[in-house]
Amino acid sequence: MPISTAIFWPVIAQVALIHAIYFLMLRRRYGAVRAGTAKASDFWIPAIEPEPSATVARSLINQFELPVLFFLVCTLLYVTAGVSHAVVAIAWLFVLSRFAHAYIHVTSNRLRVRQRLFVAGFVLNFVLWVLFAVHIAGF
Repeated sequence: MPISTAIFWPVIAQVALIHAIYFLMLRRRYGAVRAGTAKASDFWIPAIEPEPSATVARSLINQFELPVLFFLVCTLLYVTAGVSHAVVAIAWLFVLSRFAHAYIHVTSNRLRVRQRLFVAGFVLNFVLWVLFAVHIAGF
């Protein structure tokens, strides 16, 4: 596999995480309706969505914040031939931080741990953007 296309495996893993969170949210929502703790109409207005599906819904929203920048930088690195082994390794670390962040969010939801994982992902994403900037500047 060429290193240039290796950048897409962490992207695919991040997309798989998003799909898994969608599946979990649907499962928890259906479970709440079946258990009688919610009505289908409760999901029309997210503000009244019952726990634990509300936590999963918030986790899903998180997957369309910082990861959007990740998708973009990976695409730009590929298009400009800026993919290297270091870039792919950092991309994988970013995705691992997002998996861990999502896991904590939908299970224990321990804010201190979740915050540290978010910061790690934020820094890794920033590093990818710096590497992209250095690449296109020709350094």
